[in-house]
Amino acid sequence: MLTVALVGNPNSGKSSIFNQLTGLRQKVGNFPGVTVDKKEGLVSLEDGNTIRLIDYPGAYSLYPNAQDERILAQIFSDPRHQDFPDAVLYVADVTSLEKHLLLFTQLCDLELPVILGLNMADVAAREGIQVDTHKLADFFQVPVVLMSGRTASGISALKMQLAALYNADTKIKPRKIYPLDNREQQLVDQISHIQPTRSVYQALLLAHHASWLPDIDIRLKQLDFEAVKYQVKETLSRYEVFSPIVKSALAYPQQPQGQLTNQLDRILTHRIAGPIIFFLLMSLLFQSIFNWATYPMDWIESIMGSLSNLVSATVPEGWVSSLITEGLLAGLAGILVFIPQIAILFLLISLLEEVGYMARAAFLFDRLMRGFGLNGRSIVALISGGACAIPAIMSTRTISNWKERLITILVTPFISCSARIPVYTVLIGFAIPAKKIAGFINVQGLAFMGLYLLGILAALLSGWILKMVLKTEERSFLLLEMPPYRSPVMRNVLLTVWEKVRTFVLEAGKVIMVISLILWALSSYGPSGQMALASLEANVQAEGQNLSDASRADLIAARRIEASWAGQMGKFIEPAIAPLGFDWKIGIALITSFAAREVFVGTMATIYSIGSAQSELSVRDRMAAERHPVTGLPIYSLATSLSLLMFYVFALQCMSTLAVVKRETNSWRWPLVQFFFMSGLAYLASFIT
Repeated sequence: MLTVALVGNPNSGKSSIFNQLTGLRQKVGNFPGVTVDKKEGLVSLEDGNTIRLIDYPGAYSLYPNAQDERILAQIFSDPRHQDFPDAVLYVADVTSLEKHLLLFTQLCDLELPVILGLNMADVAAREGIQVDTHKLADFFQVPVVLMSGRTASGISALKMQLAALYNADTKIKPRKIYPLDNREQQLVDQISHIQPTRSVYQALLLAHHASWLPDIDIRLKQLDFEAVKYQVKETLSRYEVFSPIVKSALAYPQQPQGQLTNQLDRILTHRIAGPIIFFLLMSLLFQSIFNWATYPMDWIESIMGSLSNLVSATVPEGWVSSLITEGLLAGLAGILVFIPQIAILFLLISLLEEVGYMARAAFLFDRLMRGFGLNGRSIVALISGGACAIPAIMSTRTISNWKERLITILVTPFISCSARIPVYTVLIGFAIPAKKIAGFINVQGLAFMGLYLLGILAALLSGWILKMVLKTEERSFLLLEMPPYRSPVMRNVLLTVWEKVRTFVLEAGKVIMVISLILWALSSYGPSGQMALASLEANVQAEGQNLSDASRADLIAARRIEASWAGQMGKFIEPAIAPLGFDWKIGIALITSFAAREVFVGTMATIYSIGSAQSELSVRDRMAAERHPVTGLPIYSLATSLSLLMFYVFALQCMSTLAVVKRETNSWRWPLVQFFFMSGLAYLASFIT
């Protein structure tokens, strides 16, 4: 099976082409040794062969300015790399072809078979741009395919070119673009004696990148070479070669293009109107999460309640029935009920990205971000953090300034991620009444947005503190391409939503299910003497108060869980969390949710399900019915609910995030600083509340 690298500039539409070629037969992982997303899929060809397609991070050149661009440079500079491809499929935006060809010509010089895919053919046709693909193909000596990731036009022709890679008679030999001068040739000759390479240009890349490439011969690092000077020389030389052919191969209409984009940008990037529109868009996003998700959430809860009742009625009473209803189904309900909200969040964020608005947000807030030690690109990471902190932290590789990248990594977990949605949803219901202002503005949705804003404020203030502490002489700049506004490709949007929801269900779901089952065991069993005594005392109390059978069962369950192993664990930490208004049951949830925040709700569902006679009630209803044993007042009062919300806004309760921060910073120092700072702030805020 041939391996083909899918390469292109950011905003070239690579993802659309990748989805068209592979469909759902794709998997997402990480490149070996680095936490940058690696999309890999299989392309079935008409002749029966299959292509392994790897989608690389977008890059402008093989001379990288950011961490994620280094992936491409590392792979193509090292002939021994395990992901070194057999061929390259290069995707370029035909409407901006000239600035997309620098990287393409560098790949041609590597003497690999290259196919040039000109994407956005539908946009070019709509704007009246005519393309002479034959002239481009003759000049570069590579197959050129005009196509569209949106409409799938040209995909069949592209597959035919991929199939031809298996035919030895049609070997592609791209034209070499950059001639080496005497100094570069001497350098290449030196390198060939140290390490074998696949091409002359690959040897030159080794010279440029020897200072940072891993596992490289030490002699290459000692070469005397003015890398930056020669990179500038090479870039100018390449543009002198391909700019004339692009101008002759493309014919533009007389009227200027991009009028709609320019008109929209006058409003959306305006220094006053822009932030207001951004704030309104975010408000709409959070209102939608609460308003649209209500009905599917209620439907899922009713199904899970009915299923629990069905199991209770059909399976004989005992530990098997208890395990299924109070462990398995309770944990499953804690996963499935929040799928609608998470799907809506990812749907709306993906639409904003597809339309091209996120680049404007980065530009809009660059000056503001700098005041807090961040960068315009940080806004992309912070917005992505609203979905999950892990890919958001990984996305900071596009920030070239070390200090700004580190600050962005450290403050991103303050942004409320989708894992907090289940916690917020449950607790806001206790603290904020379900009312509407003016008949359509959901008060709980406003509170939901307020929690996000609080997290953003904490991120900015923490960034300002770190800006004062961390010192660097490295200069900061924002280099950002503004893509034209385009209607979203719904296939891409829905695939993104599907991937993210599936990740939540499978990855977070596995953690929730395992912890739910462990909790069921810890909550159902304990020291035999104490469990028996708890049952006896509960029976005596029930007799004295003349309780019904259902109330007696709940009282016995409450006393037994208090005497169980889980109860003793919660009782042990209760003195530390009592000043925050938390009891031992909340303490159990705090411990388990350090694995992942969303485990909080699954833990509550399990704890309040153990032995309950009201299995049809949702976890929210059971929590609302919980009373303080001495005062008789609701456990989840306004103060306690708000205190818990403050704790989860600020606390870093995600082991995976800590692992990624360690990997990105290559040190345990920064994740430990991050963990103790955020945990201390969470405790203080919760105590004050």
